[in-house]
Amino acid sequence: MLDGSLHPDFADVASVLLRQLPKKAPGGAAVCVYYNGRKVVDIWGGTRDREGNPWCADTTSPSFSTTKGVLSTLMHILVDRGAANYDDTIASHWPAFEGNGKETITIRQALCHEAGLYRLDEMITHADEILDWDHMKDLITKAKPAHEPGTRHGYHALTYGWLIGGLIESITSRSLNDVLRELLVRPLDLDGFFIGMPESELHRRARLIAFDGIMQPAHVREGWSEKLREWLELALEKIGIELSEFRAAMAFNEPFDWNAEATVRAVIPAANGQFTARSLARMYAMLAGGGEIDGVRLLSDERVREICRVHSRTRDRVLFIPMHWRMGYHRVFAIGVSAPMAFGHFGYGGSGAFCDPARNLAVGFTVNSGVGTPTGDGRMPRIARAAIKAVDRLRAQ
Repeated sequence: MLDGSLHPDFADVASVLLRQLPKKAPGGAAVCVYYNGRKVVDIWGGTRDREGNPWCADTTSPSFSTTKGVLSTLMHILVDRGAANYDDTIASHWPAFEGNGKETITIRQALCHEAGLYRLDEMITHADEILDWDHMKDLITKAKPAHEPGTRHGYHALTYGWLIGGLIESITSRSLNDVLRELLVRPLDLDGFFIGMPESELHRRARLIAFDGIMQPAHVREGWSEKLREWLELALEKIGIELSEFRAAMAFNEPFDWNAEATVRAVIPAANGQFTARSLARMYAMLAGGGEIDGVRLLSDERVREICRVHSRTRDRVLFIPMHWRMGYHRVFAIGVSAPMAFGHFGYGGSGAFCDPARNLAVGFTVNSGVGTPTGDGRMPRIARAAIKAVDRLRAQ
């Protein structure tokens, strides 16, 4: 069963969500859709934990890389207000960042994953280091690019948060959460939108079901399996796929608990956002509407058009597929429909959010069951297809 509200023209979105909810296992999800600035879908169902507690209207869910789209939107608002320019060097705003070949890295390059600073394994010794915001900002200022900045792109799976989040703090001289509240939460009246959840809100959060939220390191057995891995990697390198870069960007060397209260309360802006689908959809509805919703303008039309522009169409060095990077967002994966103007960010575990300015459409999806890839799985693309087809039917009438 689903709770919430639904315009009948978007009934197929509810049908897709209903099929995706676990039938004989714990797990839940929520979907929200905006069309022409109006909320037309706001539904949820299932359970928010293994104990069977129901997903509620105000339930937030850990959304992994979906958080990057939120962080990127903050950066675009600051640029639109004149606080920075995309082709400024990061060091011009954050002097501590200069050094080790990072002097010329621009804000545009960082937003497009071209800074070459994705190798987390070269920065940390223990996984729990990522809980320390100031420590990780310091490490990113000391890091050395894996390639000449601006010449290639590799997904900054975790480091994106310290890179762009640290830059935002340096530009504003304020904490990232203060900037988040001032520039997005308050003007858009977002009901569940946290990067580092306060203790008073912890009761709202869903728990990750898969592996109880504990991410295990990838250990390689000795002997034949190691030799097989080496052979496979050499073969893939011949076609330009470097698994070592994926591991360098993604892998921890020890178990890490994403459900732990310390993790949820930490500031990890590339990975630990706690959102309602409703809040994600509303933020992207602002972008879909040319920077404005309900009379509140946060970005200019010109800025949104610039955000839509694709900066790269080649294969990503870490993710191995063309992501069609915009500045801080990727292409929208939707099964069986075309949405060339759409952009957003999906996350490990299945969450995602996007907008399509050509259709004035925005969708947010939060979920706590499943694993998938670093940019989600098949659930969000199916929801995207249902929402896009509903809009196309309406526009054809």
